[in-house]
Amino acid sequence: MPSPLICSLSEVSRNLTLTTTTTAKALSRYATRVQRVLGIRGEVNICVTSNREMQQLNRRFRKKNKATDVLSFPSSTPGIVGDIAISLQIAAANAEDLDHSLADEVKILILHGMLHLAGLDHEIDNGEMRARESALRAKFGLPVGLIERSNSVPPKTAKRGGRRA
Repeated sequence: MPSPLICSLSEVSRNLTLTTTTTAKALSRYATRVQRVLGIRGEVNICVTSNREMQQLNRRFRKKNKATDVLSFPSSTPGIVGDIAISLQIAAANAEDLDHSLADEVKILILHGMLHLAGLDHEIDNGEMRARESALRAKFGLPVGLIERSNSVPPKTAKRGGRRA
């Protein structure tokens, strides 16, 4: 199984402190583990990008003119599972607000995006994706998941309007 391609963080990370656990290589290894656990076979591309780019993607594909933390784009091309786009700026703000590392936040977003690429949809699946995300989050030692916190968003984060729940 090829490792998921993680785009360069350099353009959007100039003002953020990145650690070895936040590097593209480390995140790619994590994404590969998630793929294996979910049984996802094929290429997954992950782009860690800016709020501006996320707003453009969200407007184009979801008709919502605001930045969001994570978007997933399933593919119909054989051998390509799909793409995941993550806002590094929103991830950094969420990590600060929720008092965990940037690496953990990006991993939570990768997990969430991979679950969507695996065919789950928390908006219509009666809690199946939430349960799976919670179990995998515990398996990988990650803090509170995206779906869980969408029901109890901290006040500082709610003002950003960047969640894709």
